[in-house]
Order: sequence, then C-alpha cells, then structure tokens
Amino acid sequence: MKLTILGGGGFRVPLVYGALLGDRAEGRVTHVVLHDLDAERLSAVTRVLAEQAADIPDAPEVTATTDLDEALTGADFIFSAIRVGGLEGRAHDEQVALAEGVLGQETVGAGGIAYGLRTVPVAVDIARRVARLAPDAWVINFTNPAGLVTEAMSRHLGDRVIGICDSPVGLGRRIARVLGADPREAWIDYVGLNHLGWVRGLRVAGRDELPRLLADRDLLGSFEEGKLFGVDWLQSLGAVPNEYLHYYYFNREAVRAYQAAEKTRGAFLKDQQAHFYEEMRRPDAHALKAWDRTRAEREATYMAENRETAGAGERDADDLSGGYEKVALALMRAIARDERTTLILNVRNRATLSVLDTEAVIEVPCLVDANGAHPVAVAPLPDHATGLVCAVKAVEREVLAAAESGSRTTAVKAFALHPLVDSVNVARRLVEGYTAVHPGLKYLK
Repeated sequence: MKLTILGGGGFRVPLVYGALLGDRAEGRVTHVVLHDLDAERLSAVTRVLAEQAADIPDAPEVTATTDLDEALTGADFIFSAIRVGGLEGRAHDEQVALAEGVLGQETVGAGGIAYGLRTVPVAVDIARRVARLAPDAWVINFTNPAGLVTEAMSRHLGDRVIGICDSPVGLGRRIARVLGADPREAWIDYVGLNHLGWVRGLRVAGRDELPRLLADRDLLGSFEEGKLFGVDWLQSLGAVPNEYLHYYYFNREAVRAYQAAEKTRGAFLKDQQAHFYEEMRRPDAHALKAWDRTRAEREATYMAENRETAGAGERDADDLSGGYEKVALALMRAIARDERTTLILNVRNRATLSVLDTEAVIEVPCLVDANGAHPVAVAPLPDHATGLVCAVKAVEREVLAAAESGSRTTAVKAFALHPLVDSVNVARRLVEGYTAVHPGLKYLK
C-alpha cells in the first residue's frame, strides 16, 4: 500500500513513519513517498527516516520527490501536512496581529485567517489533482487550519478527505487518565470545530464519569486543562474545553503574554528548525539523535505563554508524546482493512449539528470503516458554545469565499467578523499588513 506525505520535508514526518514501523499487520503501508518543494528538507528528513528503519526488517520503502503529480499518482492514502509560507509565514502571521493588539496564533483569530487565506488556494489545487490522478485515494488532512482546509478540499473530494488533530485525543487521554480509566475503553463525547470543541462526557462501561471529575476540585485541578482554565471555570462550564479555547476565554491575558514574550511561537520554531536543518547539512551528523533532541524541546515549550498566564507550570511528561500520527495510522487501518473503530475526526456535518448545514466540517466522534468516517449523532451544544461555533464557522465561510473570488473586501469581512478581532478598522489594517508580507496573498484584489 502506498502512502504519499505532502509536506514530506516537514519536521514531524518521522512521527508518522515511526508509527508505520510498528505496524506489522497484513495490508500495511509498504511504500512511503515524501513530497516537498524544498529538496534540502526532503534530504534531511529522509536521513532521519533511514536511521529510524535501520534495525527494522521489511520497513516501508521511502522515496522522495519534488514533483507533486508523481507523488500523487497511484497513492492509496495521501497525508497532507503542508505549511504554505513556511515558519517564516507563521512568524509574520503572529507579528502583524500582535502589532494590532489581537491574537496571532496560527489557527485561532487573525493569524488563523491569514494562514487559511494563503493555504486554501494551494489545498484546493491539491484536491483537484488528487481527484484527477488518484480518484480512489483517501486524503488525511493535518494541514492547518485543519477544519477549514478539510472543508475546502471536501468541495472537490467529498467524504474522501478527512481531517485529523491530536488535541481531542490528548484531552480525552488526560481526562481518562485522571479518572483511572483506560482511554481505549472510554467513549469521549466531544463536539465542536477544530481547535474549538468541548468534552461533555466520558463514558466507561456505559457510565458517564465526567460529573465525578467536575465535582472533585483536587482531581479537576490535577491535569493540564484544569491548571490552564482553572477549576472554577470548568465547573461553571460543566465541560472540559479544548486547550485552544484558552485563547477565547482568556484572550486579553494571552495577547499580553504573547506581546511580552521574547519570541513568538512561530519565530522560536523557525529558528529552532533552521538549526536542525543546518545541522543536517553535515554528512557526519546523527540525524535521528538531532531530531529527537529538537522535538523534545519543541513539545516542552508548546503553549508556554498560556500556561505561564494561568500559572499552570510545566507540561506533564505524558503529554509530550504527540499523538496525531497514531490517529492517522488508526484511520488508515480502519479504512484499508475494515477494522471498525471510533475516532474524533473532522468530517462533513451531515445532520450531526442542526445549527450548521450538511457541508460544514465539524470535529466529532466518528465510526470508521472501509467506507470512511461517519459522524455519530450528538446532543445539541449549549447556547454559549453554539454561538461561538456558528460565529467561527461563518468566518471560515468568508475565508473560503475570499479564496475563491480573490476579493479583498471579503477577506476584510472574514477578519472583522471573528470574535477575537474587535474592530472593522483593525480588520482592514490586518489585510493591509498581511498582504504586504505574504506573497501568497497577492491574489486578493
């Protein structure tokens, strides 16, 4: 089975390959094609993968190419993890927003809109090529903003594109762990959009254990989200939010922390990864060791400003292991082998949330089999969550409209309607600032 990874020179590709190395079952991936526009990054990542596979018999073959059509042709699965504009683009997203006093995070608020505006046209081109060159392939999208990009691609690929994210998986795992339950045996009632969802229940053997967690202040304050949001707020909500909702619930504090930071997250990662790829230019460098060291530092500093604002301290060691690669592998297994499972995924709504139309991509538990991912019926969201989901989905639709039409006016509307952008004039200046630094936004007229 052939897996094509778009963004194959990306830093986190070895996580995906590492998961594949542990799969020995019949029908496993036997050939991995890495595609990237940067040949030097491809070479660096290929070296890491070679060291990962050194002592493993029958490891999946790895080839690399800068030719997109070649990479797509004949693929069974296509994993999309591209970053249009690179980490320099992410750093610009953050800096332009913070200069206007609004959040510049890469998937939330102004930064997410800017990222979406330059990524959607590229993702749509990829979707069209997949439909032509690999019509039977399944696309697994990890490209951020994941829900928005998945929806853009679904307009050309239908249900054959499925978005994944490790945030809900990590959240469910942490809740199950503090409750003394096995995450593999727990049903997680999670509903929302990507980076905008809530755990409303966690059922083990048919019993919802979340009320027990919410009633126990010591237990509730013992894990990442309890420290991040505070016990009182979680008890008020009666649910446990995705960590990215910290940007909404504590927006002023988050913006101040990011403005005060020595470097934005994007600037930090840009410098950190530049050092890694520079090191990979040395023929004698130990690729896997350098990658492991860089990854550990990356994970330990994740959402550091938010945790500092909340006084949450360092991340627990169990939360430093990622997880999206495991979701991707489980999804591929379920489809390729008809191994039915339940995963939290980004899929078209159909009739799951009545406040959204059938084509809107949402993030919910899905039953997965050989025919794809099928969203499970869920209870309606409370009014406060419904309002936020509808507002952000409306913004996503304006981003898609701007990307399709090239309308600068529509792009301004997308920024102005976002809950974390507090002025139409700020929205206009954001569009001016982003088009000045991003070549990928020159299409906006």
